[in-house]
This record gives sequence, structure tokens and C-alpha cells, in this order.
Amino acid sequence: MTSATLNSSYNNVIALPAMHIDEAPRGVETLTLSDILEQRKLTALFQPLLDMDSGEFLGYEGLIRGPANSPLHSPANLFNTAQEQGLSLELEMLCRQVVLQSFVHLNLPGSLFLNVSPQTLTHPSFKNGQTLEFMNQLGLSPERVIIEITENQPTYDFVAMRGALLHYRSMGFKIAIDDLGEGFSSLRLWSELRPEFIKIDMHFVQGVDTNPVKRQFLKSLQQIALSCGTEVIAEGIETEAELKVIKELGIAVGQGYFISRPCPTPPLLASAETSSALNSFGMQPLPKLDQPYSSNKTAQMLLTYIEPERPATENNAIFDRFCAEPALRAIPIVNNGVPLGLINRSVFLDTFSRPFQRELHGKRPCEQFMQSTPLLVDKEMPIEELSNFLSNADEEQFNSGFIVTEQGRYLGISSCQNLLREITQMQIAAARYANPLTLLPGNVPINQRIEHLLHTQTQFIACYCDLDHFKPYNDVYGYHKGDEMIQLCGRVLNWACDPKLDFIGHLGGDDFILLMQSRDWKARLEQALRAFEQGASLLFTPEHQAAGGYVSEDRNGNQVLHPLSSLSIGAIPVSPQQFHSHNEVSNAATLAKKMAKRIAGNSLFIEPRTYPEKIYSRD
Repeated sequence: MTSATLNSSYNNVIALPAMHIDEAPRGVETLTLSDILEQRKLTALFQPLLDMDSGEFLGYEGLIRGPANSPLHSPANLFNTAQEQGLSLELEMLCRQVVLQSFVHLNLPGSLFLNVSPQTLTHPSFKNGQTLEFMNQLGLSPERVIIEITENQPTYDFVAMRGALLHYRSMGFKIAIDDLGEGFSSLRLWSELRPEFIKIDMHFVQGVDTNPVKRQFLKSLQQIALSCGTEVIAEGIETEAELKVIKELGIAVGQGYFISRPCPTPPLLASAETSSALNSFGMQPLPKLDQPYSSNKTAQMLLTYIEPERPATENNAIFDRFCAEPALRAIPIVNNGVPLGLINRSVFLDTFSRPFQRELHGKRPCEQFMQSTPLLVDKEMPIEELSNFLSNADEEQFNSGFIVTEQGRYLGISSCQNLLREITQMQIAAARYANPLTLLPGNVPINQRIEHLLHTQTQFIACYCDLDHFKPYNDVYGYHKGDEMIQLCGRVLNWACDPKLDFIGHLGGDDFILLMQSRDWKARLEQALRAFEQGASLLFTPEHQAAGGYVSEDRNGNQVLHPLSSLSIGAIPVSPQQFHSHNEVSNAATLAKKMAKRIAGNSLFIEPRTYPEKIYSRD
């Protein structure tokens, strides 16, 4: 069969009923490849690709089978025979037509991944617009078609491939590369073509949950893909454990038998087993924020206003709304401003889309599908507290998200995924500016915190904490022991802080800052001095303790007996509008610290202009 023969039937293919393409007459097993091409005896199968984040199908890969009960039923036999007979181009063009027609006939949602070999991609008959013309007749937009480049022989003409790619992209197509890591030149194709998607060969996916080498390989490819703006597709997922590792690695899309096998009429929704596996991944404990201070971020910043429904709303209306708003993950049910529950998208659609469910329940009130014990969160709840709160939620509540309220009335909803993203960003920001020795916030967050307190006209106590005679200790005992003393000081001061009200920062070296709002701040500071005195005693030798110090060179090179190291704290109460910048607060706290250091031993000095008691000392 020639290309001209194939093209002569091209315009008539649209009249053929796609659902009967695979109906084979008796004796079909005796058909030759030419018979198959002339009679169009091919069947289109579709395998869904799962968006690992949303749990919905991104689209479907179109696959081909030959006539049933025929040696050419297998795609491997079919394409090998075409290669031997010089009919590869004709076979591939027919496969493309059958897949496109069946995809449209089934009215499948999302994108179609259309397999195309590099040889066909650069062939003039493909570039002259025949496929695009056929798609126009079907009413299928190029924006919904992803050309998946398959590779069964080496690709040498990268210049022609790149030119063809630019041509197809200009028409709206996207590009995917199949079987990365398996083909002859797939890595170079990735580098040259910069596709929107790459598919990882199933060899590296299957067993990834027990093979650390495969896990590292996928992790490395995922990092490269992120830098290239490419989304990774992991194909060949066959177990729940493999899917969970793929999700954990941050890979965008999954495909495989565990999600769905290829079939002529594929599912429109992920199975309950697949959804459960994805959701159970989300039940990992929420990361706790390590920074021992409040970020001033609350649940209000996470909320999204979703128009609520009343409990009497019919299920048909809920179904229509979910269909019209693909990004909607949950619908809040509210009565007179009071939140009653949430309807989870995946749970609702999984149940409601089953046979006869719509007929039975379509006109019934939606409250029957409502998760009636939702998580209710006040808008002022700090992010840190919200993280701990949601860590104790059950699986159903975790998957549905939470409702944000103000004095018990509905404001909006948010998801645990949003919280995870915010916590991650907070952790990254905290790590970026943290002191590497104590992991406490450094200068940037300290200044930001002071500016926030001044801007909100909050009354607080600014404390500058400094070790006395620390350099001689470092000289005598060495920097390792010096680091131990600094870490001890950081732990003691951290313990003295109320994590919901107070802030601790590490300026560097042996200098710390406390910004305290707790009512018993003075008692906390006095307790910190006692705790440091007790802890530091373990860092001195008995001889030095007995002598009350140690001999070390001073700045002039003279041997001097230096007292044992102690902790000095200078505190200044800050009233609204008393200072106008963090620099002014810092200067005032520095003066208070200098006054504290004039006192022997562990001491607390409170700036007298705003507080009647001046000096507290401990020897």
C-alpha cells in the first residue's frame, strides 16, 4: 500500500464509527499487513496519565493494537513487520488517524499523548499539514495534543528534528519524549528539543521503593527537569509503594497499571485505590517549624473564598458545579453563616459517578455527601499552631481541608497542601537567615521582627544578651569548647522564651537578642541567668572553678587572670511610638547591655527611664 493509497481514503475516515474499528470478521488472523492498512483493522486503546498533585487525569496516551487473534495484534509484531516491508510511514499515519478519531468519539477530557517516531516527525508528508487538517475535521485543537516522540532506532538528524519541533510548536502542539534513559539518544533529544514533558523509562520506576540507586536516578532527573522547565512523567507504576515514592520525589505525572491499564474505553476518574494511595501520602506528619519564634502569619493568609452551598442544595447542582470548576477541591456547606461541613470533590465524584447513583440521589439534598465534622480554624490562629493542629486530624478531615472562620462564621476554606507550601517557604526563609551554629534567626529576621512590633505599636521588652570574658575562655579552652558555651547560652535563652509570645535571635558570636511580650518576662530572664550559671559550671575545670578564673593574655599581651565567663542581659521596655526603627531599638539595647556588663557575674540591667528597678545581679 502506497502513501497515495492511504491518503486517498484519508478524507473518508471521519465517517467510520470509531467504536467499531476493532470489530474483526472471521478469519481476521489471516490478514496481511496490507489488508490491515487497507481495511483499517486497528484498535485504539487509551491509558490515563495521573496528575500526582490534583489526583485527576492530565490526559490519555493513545496506543494501538492489531486485529484480535492475529499474529499482528501485538504492537511490537505490527511495527516490526511494517519496518521489514517498508510500510512504517503508512502504518504510523493510520495509527495516528485511528487514535485521534477514537479520542474525539469517546469525548475524553484533557490532553492526548500521540506517539510519533522521529522519522515520521521529520518526513515531509507529516509536515505538510495532513494531520492538522484531519484534526480540524474532528474539531480537535492542537493545544490538546502532545506529540510523544518514541524512539526505536537511533536519531541522527537533530537539526531536522529541531526545525520540525519549532514548526509543530508554532501550531500549538506540545512535545514529550518517551522512555528517557532507555533510547539511543533520548538525553540529547531532551537537551536539543527542550520538551514540555519527559517520560522516564519504566525500568527506573518499577521497584524504586526498594532500590536506592533508582530512587537517586529519578531524584536527579527531577532536579534537572525543574531547572529546564520540563515536567516528568513516571511510567510503569505497578504498585502503591512505587506511586508513593514517585509522589514523594515531586514528580508531576504518573502512568502505569496501578493507575489504570490501557483499554478501549478508559475511566474518567482515578480509582478509589489510587486516590487512597495519593491521599495517604498526604497523611505524613506535617513538618513542625523549627524556629523558636512566632512568624506572625495566621490562617487568614491561607484562605480562599469559595461560594458556599446550603445543606438543602440538590446533589445534581453540586455535580454540575464540580464539572464546571475543575480546580474546585471542596465545597463548603453553610447555613446562615455557620459552617456545617465540606463536600470533598474526589469522594463525591467517585460515589456519584457510579451507575444509577445520579438517578437515585441527584435530587436529594447534598448534606448526605457532606463531611459533617470539618476542621474549623479561626482566622487569627498562627501558622505554627495550625500546623500542630492539623497533624492530629484524621485522614478524611486532612484530605478535605479546613474552614477558616471569624467568631464562628464562615470566611473561606483552605487545604493542607497550601499549609505545607507555606510552612516550606517559612522554613526556607528561616534557614536562609539562620545562624549556622545555633540555627536561631540571624540579623535579617531580627530586624524584621523589631520593625513589625514597632509598626503594629506593640509593647515589648528588647533584651541584648552577651557573654562576659568569653574571648579568654575561647583562648584557653579552644574554639570547640567556645562553641559549646555559645550553644548553651542559646538553649538557655530559648527555654526562657514563651514560644507564642517571645522571639529569640542570634546576632553572631556570643551576642543574642530577645524580644519579649510575656507578662512574666523578668522572672524568665532571672531564671535564664540561674540556668546559665548552673550549665556553664560544667564547662570549666575544677582548678579554674576553684581559682575563680583562668590566666590568659590580654589585648596588650600581658598575662592576666580573667574571671569565669558569665551572662549579661540588658533590657529596655519599648512603648508604642517610643522608637521609630530597629536601629534605634538596637542602639538603646546596646547601651543597656553595656550597663549590665559593668556588674560582676551573671546580671540583668533594666533601663531605668521606663522601669523603676534598675539592676538585678547574680554572683
